[in-house]
Amino acid sequence: MRLFASILIVIGIGVAGLFLWIIALLGKDQQFYGVYIPILSLGLIVIIILAIYDKWKEKGTKLFSISFLVIAIITMGSYEGYQYYLKSLEIVSTQDVDLSEYQPFQEDTRAIRLEEESTLQLTDDLPQLDGATALYPVYAGFAQAVYPEKTYNLDESEVISSQTSNAFKNVIHSDADIAFMAEPSEKQYEYADSINVDIELTPIGKEAFVFFVNKNNPVDSLTIEQIQAIYSGEVTNWQEVGGNNEEIRAFQRPEGSGSQSALIRFMENRELMEPPADEIVSGMGGIIRETSNYQNHKNAIGFSFRFFSQEMVENGEIKHIAINEVEPSKENIQNEKYPVIAEFYAVTRRTKSENVEKLIDWIQTELGQEIVDRTGYVPLE
Repeated sequence: MRLFASILIVIGIGVAGLFLWIIALLGKDQQFYGVYIPILSLGLIVIIILAIYDKWKEKGTKLFSISFLVIAIITMGSYEGYQYYLKSLEIVSTQDVDLSEYQPFQEDTRAIRLEEESTLQLTDDLPQLDGATALYPVYAGFAQAVYPEKTYNLDESEVISSQTSNAFKNVIHSDADIAFMAEPSEKQYEYADSINVDIELTPIGKEAFVFFVNKNNPVDSLTIEQIQAIYSGEVTNWQEVGGNNEEIRAFQRPEGSGSQSALIRFMENRELMEPPADEIVSGMGGIIRETSNYQNHKNAIGFSFRFFSQEMVENGEIKHIAINEVEPSKENIQNEKYPVIAEFYAVTRRTKSENVEKLIDWIQTELGQEIVDRTGYVPLE
């Protein structure tokens, strides 16, 4: 009878453990639970079989069993607690921004409303707009000024936001007419060339590319050369640039994002170091490498565009680093004192519809540039 019960226990826990292990391998915590679940399953099998054979009466067996269960609970609790802590640190990511606040024509929208009627009004054959998260407030304002009043859903309408890399692909594959974004990366240019698509970039405004640290970091300013040295891996301790004796955690963004492309251009001819990364399992079942987003560790440094990190994400937990002693203020962008300024663009296929041409021309007029300015970016002139 005991043998039969033991076999059932082995089969039951084994099957349950295998099922949970497979699920773990498909999740972002597979590195931990991929090892934890088999060990836990084996330990439970041993403990239950010992109990079936009355070995729990022995002091050593009881001590082993209790110790194993306590260690298992503490281990899982510590891991989940640390993951919760890391999640609480994550800032300046797309998840921090509720873009619905900027949807055109909503009653309390934060998208800019012109005080006078736009000189361009489109009623049909509306250009499909897409773009970077940080630029959605700008082109939502364009749509509010030029498009007919209705609901423009963030996912399925003429005004959506699928982030930089997807927006670029949507333009390339004719699923969008305009992608509002920073300059494409070299790989994005190469991708367009590989499928024989000619693209055109029309500047519509300017913005500062900024670096930021934890608000308690004593470092307030870095030179371009120091930041390049940090991101090339030559400088690895804050003490080397006037800070505390702490290792520098230089976080990066996923390849193809507008800010990561800006970082690559910022590095000029210096090679970018391998970023901190986690191995995760994608929904398709394949293992991919996802570059870590900025986390507000006290020794971290991250980057973005000024408006996004300063205006769209307002949590007060970071501070922008001055570059060459110049703060990344709107005034310093306008007078070009801040040394790292990037234009952002309306990216289109070279062959465009009449309404796309009209909209892009209008964006460059005084009214279009007013929306750029009042949103918080810097107009072209």
